[in-house]
Amino acid sequence: MSGVEIWKFRSTSGHVSGHDLIGYHVEATDGRIGKVDKHSDETDSAYLVVDTGPWIFGKHVLLPAGTVLRVDQAEQVVHVDRSKDEIKNGPAFNPYEHEIDRGYREAYGAYYGPFYRGPFA
Repeated sequence: MSGVEIWKFRSTSGHVSGHDLIGYHVEATDGRIGKVDKHSDETDSAYLVVDTGPWIFGKHVLLPAGTVLRVDQAEQVVHVDRSKDEIKNGPAFNPYEHEIDRGYREAYGAYYGPFYRGPFA
């Protein structure tokens, strides 16, 4: 699956820039993980913050936009191409920080990048 830029929504995802995804359910390859709590369409820094609820004890996780495989507008579901374990084992995320800084981008690039084409994708 090379060529995925993890900080951009794929052109084939069905996501329309500016369309609010907050409240959409998020489905991993092996089941539902939570709901979108926040998202950004910022150029070269797009992402979702998912509230996992009881799945992993109320933890929030950050998913770079490149993990989004498909957005089902009618059903309000975001499908991502990672498993629950891959998401759960990702870098720690603090939902109370208001900015996704360079440190976050580097940590998430190092973790998710190799799934697609190499580190820091």
